[in-house]
Amino acid sequence: MRLMLVVAGVLVFSVGITLNVLTTQTDRFFAWTIATPMTAAFLGAAYWSSCLLELLAARERLWVRARIAVPAVLLFTLLTLIVTLLHLDKFHMASPEMITRLGTWFWLFVYASVPIVMGALWLMQLRVRGSDPPRNNPPPQWMRVGLTLQAAILIPFGIALLFVPEAIAPYWPWTLTALTGRAIGAWLLAIGVAAAQSVWENDLERVRIATISYAVFGLLELIALARFASDVNWASVSAWLYLFLLLGLCVIGFASWRAARQIQN
Repeated sequence: MRLMLVVAGVLVFSVGITLNVLTTQTDRFFAWTIATPMTAAFLGAAYWSSCLLELLAARERLWVRARIAVPAVLLFTLLTLIVTLLHLDKFHMASPEMITRLGTWFWLFVYASVPIVMGALWLMQLRVRGSDPPRNNPPPQWMRVGLTLQAAILIPFGIALLFVPEAIAPYWPWTLTALTGRAIGAWLLAIGVAAAQSVWENDLERVRIATISYAVFGLLELIALARFASDVNWASVSAWLYLFLLLGLCVIGFASWRAARQIQN
């Protein structure tokens, strides 16, 4: 499992480079063309924050402090495989450029194999003998409420984008297609599940790595918003709600991270 997390972390970091650095060149350096740079930047920020989560989980000595990373990552990879197969005609499977074609087939290979391997490893990990240490450091009540609210927002929105992206697209802060809507929906659902699991774990040490990734996700998404503010419809209510959601992610993430560090010290 530790090796799987490291490999997955390296893979999502490499995807993040394409989306964060070559944001406007997805027609050549990504598995499919993303016409709206804000969408590419959103996905890139999500991939880099996921990289941090997986690498931090791989460094943990206790499973109870690493498992926060596994369900969300497994769910995301499975959903992304389904989204890929639904929109396979949009992918650069037969691109005339070798680098584009190879990258696309590698994308398909990764998302076809990672859910199977990680799912099998998760089942093996659950069979390992041992017991969880007690929950000695519950988070403050306001933090639990905040995580619960965010899970209650992200999970339904993620599901809606996955099933009816065309119906949600008019209310999104920037332009979405069915493919990009579902790609974002997979991330929102996975992050919402991680937030819900954090509430269930109810211990700052158990969710420390998730809170770090949570804060970094919010910060990177704010940077993406600043980079491509012209893509966003600031006249819409949804744009400002999205901004406040990101600020909330940053506040809860950094506050939880700080509280966990104080416990360790």
